[in-house]
Amino acid sequence: MMLKFKHILPLVILMFMMSWLPQAHAEVLKPFILGKTPTSFKNPLMNPDSMQDVVVYTKAQLTEKGFTIVGSYSPYPNATVICASHPELSAVAVAATNGGFGAVQRVAVTEMGGKIQLTYMNPAYLGTAYGLGKLEGISSKLADALGHEMEYGSKKGIKEKKLGPGKYHYKMLMPYFDDIDVLNTYADYETAVKTVEENLAAGKGGTVKVYRVDLPGENISVFGIGIPQGDGPDSGDKDTDKEIMDIIDYQEIRSTAYLPYELMVQGNQAIALRGRYRIAVHFPDTSMAGKHGFTKIMSSPGGIKDALKAVAGAK
Repeated sequence: MMLKFKHILPLVILMFMMSWLPQAHAEVLKPFILGKTPTSFKNPLMNPDSMQDVVVYTKAQLTEKGFTIVGSYSPYPNATVICASHPELSAVAVAATNGGFGAVQRVAVTEMGGKIQLTYMNPAYLGTAYGLGKLEGISSKLADALGHEMEYGSKKGIKEKKLGPGKYHYKMLMPYFDDIDVLNTYADYETAVKTVEENLAAGKGGTVKVYRVDLPGENISVFGIGIPQGDGPDSGDKDTDKEIMDIIDYQEIRSTAYLPYELMVQGNQAIALRGRYRIAVHFPDTSMAGKHGFTKIMSSPGGIKDALKAVAGAK
């Protein structure tokens, strides 16, 4: 009996060690990617010090790789966000529950200290967080178009297995991806999109329309919404793009591609991700306190929701 145990024990230990291998090699993901520097662009007509030229170049590079530019805007001085769709992205977005929130790729051109940064959302990170998968094809196309110098936005990153829907939240009692806000309910899909379009045109909630993407074969439309004015400077709420980013986006390499926000019309409802989840998943290293902490933007999630509710026509 002892002999058998001696033979079995090494096998048990080996199996135990192997069971830990996936955890030891679990992929760690970060929210953003820094593209190549404008000075490395090969286009001789480019002025690498011109925001406008870099934006034009970036749009052309994306288009060449099969992306469609659906909108762009400047949330504040020295920053431009470019939003693009792609058939591969639309297909996976339709197939996933509330996948439309990840149906548009965000790219940013930001000037910092006289130098221009070209950055974009990491498709593998956001795809995992939003239940769309790793989006390897989209990642490859973006790397070819814009470069892939480094991933950033979190010092240690988030393990893939802890990032997906129903898994990631910032802390206890903080929302998950699945905890959406229902902004309004309508008679039908047509009434919903008409209401949203009209309210965006009127600038309700201090907002601006950046894009609209209709997902194929479904009554789903995703709107990209900037908040340049919010509820006004006298309200005390930190709800505008600039007010929020001035606090949480302070690192040397900026995370401008956090913007804009998404409002999704799905059937006869307008829905949005909860602000506390969306901010946290894009800025996972944000501390709770301190001058760049969540306590400095306590009013922001509610302010964002109020702006989106105004767009949705909620009373």
